[in-house]
Amino acid sequence: MSSKVIYEGWMVRYGRRKIGRSFIHMRYFVLESRLLAYYKRKPQDNQVPIKTMLIDGNCRVEDRGLKTHHGHMVYVLSVYNKKEKYHRITMAAFNIQEALIWKEKIELVIDQFMQHQGSEVSNGNRYTSFEYKSGMDNGRTASSSDHESQFSAQEDEDDAAHPNLLRRTTIGNGPPESIFDWTREIDSDLSNQNINNQAFSRKLWRLLQCQNGLRIFEELLEVEYLPRSCSRAMKAVGVVEASCEQIFELVMSMDGTRFEWDCSFQYGSLVEEVDGHTAILYHRLQLDWFPMAVWPRDLCYVRYWRRNDDGSYVVLFRSREHENCGPQPGYVRAHVESGGFNISPLKPRNGRPRTQVQHLMQIDLKGWGVGYVSSFQQHCLLQMLNSVAGLREWFAQSDERNAPPRIPVMVNMASASVSSHKNQKLHEPSVHFDSSANRNSVMIDEYSDEDEEFQIAEAEQEAYRNGQENEMKKIEEEPTVQIDLSCFSGNLRHDDRDNARDCWKISEGNNFRVRSKHFCYDKSKIPAGKHLMDLVAVDWFKDTKRMDHVARRQGCAAQVASEKGLFSFIVNLQVPGSTHYSMVFYFVTKELVPGSLLQRFVDGDDDFRNSRLKLIPSVPKGSWIVRQSVGSTPCLLGKAVDCNYIRGPKYLEIDVDIGSSTVANGVLGLVVGVITTLVVDMAFLVQANSTDELPERLIGAVRVSHIELKSAIVPKLEPDPS
Repeated sequence: MSSKVIYEGWMVRYGRRKIGRSFIHMRYFVLESRLLAYYKRKPQDNQVPIKTMLIDGNCRVEDRGLKTHHGHMVYVLSVYNKKEKYHRITMAAFNIQEALIWKEKIELVIDQFMQHQGSEVSNGNRYTSFEYKSGMDNGRTASSSDHESQFSAQEDEDDAAHPNLLRRTTIGNGPPESIFDWTREIDSDLSNQNINNQAFSRKLWRLLQCQNGLRIFEELLEVEYLPRSCSRAMKAVGVVEASCEQIFELVMSMDGTRFEWDCSFQYGSLVEEVDGHTAILYHRLQLDWFPMAVWPRDLCYVRYWRRNDDGSYVVLFRSREHENCGPQPGYVRAHVESGGFNISPLKPRNGRPRTQVQHLMQIDLKGWGVGYVSSFQQHCLLQMLNSVAGLREWFAQSDERNAPPRIPVMVNMASASVSSHKNQKLHEPSVHFDSSANRNSVMIDEYSDEDEEFQIAEAEQEAYRNGQENEMKKIEEEPTVQIDLSCFSGNLRHDDRDNARDCWKISEGNNFRVRSKHFCYDKSKIPAGKHLMDLVAVDWFKDTKRMDHVARRQGCAAQVASEKGLFSFIVNLQVPGSTHYSMVFYFVTKELVPGSLLQRFVDGDDDFRNSRLKLIPSVPKGSWIVRQSVGSTPCLLGKAVDCNYIRGPKYLEIDVDIGSSTVANGVLGLVVGVITTLVVDMAFLVQANSTDELPERLIGAVRVSHIELKSAIVPKLEPDPS
């Protein structure tokens, strides 16, 4: 095993002792080609590390986000082996850029191991995994946080599955050409990539006015009911000469610096730190519309943030009630329906970084002023959106100006005497957002299309001249084997009408874009076309415990298919909570084509399956904050959440434990609360990584519309023989 040093430097050891108190220590970390270790000081003369961890294909890097420790905020990463989750190394940085570098370097080592393992497996050799080992330093063993005591293990279970879902840990992260959200609608060209997500289109926004160097847009969206006091969503778009990290850290701060760029800010404090990407905040607005006659407004809202693979940042807001943040005397509690910032990098100009900042807000200011004076709402909303101009001017004051604090500053509401419940616990996960809000898209894996390298022979590049239209025609003209669908049934109703509720229907394959035959050369994508398998039934279950191996249920679609000699591909999306839910999709085909990518996936090992099973999500109808959180970027499910594969004689069931990821679980906190208002598309496929596997084909795709929680039933599962 090579001992080549990949990266090294001082980082913060962050953890929680058995009694529950957190700690931070400066430690020197060294990443080698197969090993991560840390020392008390820079190692010399074969010094034994305090702790070592072997890096292999089962390792994951979790993005724990920002954590507060005695007023210091650190950006936390957790490295663990998913087969031994209680053995982990948790590290942190005061600088978000440094944490991102470490994350990238560790993931590079993991990817290199996976590639090496894949080549060995292809040669008939099976790689043997190593065990963890703990070093000793001056007779001391590694800290209790690394061994994970009974108490800290629970904290890690709540906190740790905080993946930055798109490479391995942040929801909705993806390369620029794969991001389809409101931040790119106005400026993007009419290219093929713009039709990847039907949920976003140019008609949703109208330019309302230009002021202070900003473009102000109003959302053109039909809604069934909009209170008189609630404005339509508006956003301000401007360019700031600063890096995304500088702007992000300024936006996240609630200290005195904010007075210099946000004219609507009066006071802000932390109510509860849900996790590293989600917090409950209290915010007082400084609105200058007849302040002698109109009461001031304040807010209590959830703030969630994520970092995308292209270096952009998303910060989302939404109001909510909190027991430690009740109505304040002399203030009217306004309600933010949706809002936030999208901070995206632009090409530098004259050697200076440039960033596009978009600030969106849809708010109900409440009170008499809104109802009687129509100009009140728009005046105040424009005042808040003008903060983008404030950011631009703040960074333009001087080229030599010192960068803002890299770690956001936040006072705690309990110590600020704003809440009347000072003795309440402020660091326990909230009931409705008990995991995370990003965090950036349900199950959007940070492992993006553009992160992969392909070995391409030069002679093969001649094939690039072939048109993609011919490729699509070939797919569409393939003969299909008709299956009698009348014998299959699930408890969730099938309805093909556009406005149907509490039902499912098959989603058109061309709504999704997949890797083309020439993806290795130009990263191009094409409409997916016909599905490889038929979606025959959907079940919607609930129970007091998690429902595993649902294919054993008597009379289910998989068993009916088996009796008819058909093969079933079953996806069981497991939604955790006080009541556990499972949505089960049954895809059926006559037989698997020997040697096909799908057949290799079905009969492969779990490591291969985890590296290939891909989900493409979309929310054609839903609130802005949900559309942003879910996103539309493909993700590898096995690298984002835990997947359990059950291979039966005539089926493969995949139990997708969304509760294993704090990120995905947090997005569900948003989704479940408004699930009856959502239309969600999901496409499942096996990722193609080489020219002989391309183009990609969908296993199947489904659209679920306006699902009711009460329509779920308790299944009668046979005892699991295993």
